[in-house]
Amino acid sequence: MYFILLLSFAACQQEKPQSMVAAEHTSLEDASCHSNMPQRFATLTGAADDSLLTTNKAVSHENMVWIEGGSFGMGATDAEGRRDEYPAHKVKLDGFWMDATEVTNAQFAAFVTATGYTTVAERKPDWEELKKQLPPGMPKPADELLVAASLTFSQPNHPVPLNDASQWWSWTPGASWRHPQGPQSDIKGKENFPVTQVAWEDAAAYASWAGKRLPTEAEWEYAARAGLKDKRYPWGDEDVEAGKPKANTWQGSFPVLDERWDGFSGASPVKSFNPNAYGLYDMAGNVWEWVADWYTEDYYQTLAGKVSENPRGPAESFDPQEPTVPKKVTRGGSFMCNASYCKGYRVTSKMKSSPDTGLENTGFRCVASN
Repeated sequence: MYFILLLSFAACQQEKPQSMVAAEHTSLEDASCHSNMPQRFATLTGAADDSLLTTNKAVSHENMVWIEGGSFGMGATDAEGRRDEYPAHKVKLDGFWMDATEVTNAQFAAFVTATGYTTVAERKPDWEELKKQLPPGMPKPADELLVAASLTFSQPNHPVPLNDASQWWSWTPGASWRHPQGPQSDIKGKENFPVTQVAWEDAAAYASWAGKRLPTEAEWEYAARAGLKDKRYPWGDEDVEAGKPKANTWQGSFPVLDERWDGFSGASPVKSFNPNAYGLYDMAGNVWEWVADWYTEDYYQTLAGKVSENPRGPAESFDPQEPTVPKKVTRGGSFMCNASYCKGYRVTSKMKSSPDTGLENTGFRCVASN
């Protein structure tokens, strides 16, 4: 990842992601909010995954909702899905507890205070570890490039091509969960906002500390549907911008103009919109949510024609758009999603992201089996 690191910090994010196709030239099938994002360096592989394990710590069910087990059809049944949302298939799940909201800044701060944990975004890249992933003889980058950083969103003031994510995403030194928009920002007064700028590793660490775990993708979709069958959104089929505001999404022309019809620019406090029928908030919009599963585009195809019981996703990751970068699945969409771009607030929509990468629009919630 040496060259990506150089591009990210020294060349003003000149990398041009080719897989993010402009909405006017493609369907949602090929659009992906998080494809070819600038990466720090991938340290995880698909060989091992302890995200479904929990500690022996007693679990508090405060701010959690019990989801009764059952069967459902997982995946898209309409024409709006991307390739990785098909085919729809039968899944059977045991019951589980789920956080009613995304994990908040206050909750994550309690974890950090109790453990002294340092997030991935706050760690200076270790050259001795980094060079193990590079060809022999690769020179060490300048020290000023090996700095703690995370990806932040910057709204352009003029129309930009939607196939160039560097127009609105950039690595920002000093960005972290404490400073989600960069070192000049903070979370004072935002204790009830979802924590962001957390890598998958950070989310899994919090979950383990809490005696919980990250949800499987199947658990997440089952909970988001809240008993509704063949509906596009957690609330039914009414479009997100019809009627009253139902979720924190992007209204207007992405990424240039957000008309803020829903009342927010950027993330919103949890519980700002009505919950779904299970009592879960922000299962559409606000911030993307990490889940436990590795990402492969054809995973659903391996489940076709059978009933999968408590599926945990593929054993390892492979993204044909970025074959060398392992990915974890994210669900639910964010404040950056709108109908002309990614429409990630659809109940079957998924994205994938490098597990060592924090983003200003990505957080998580936890589950517990008992």
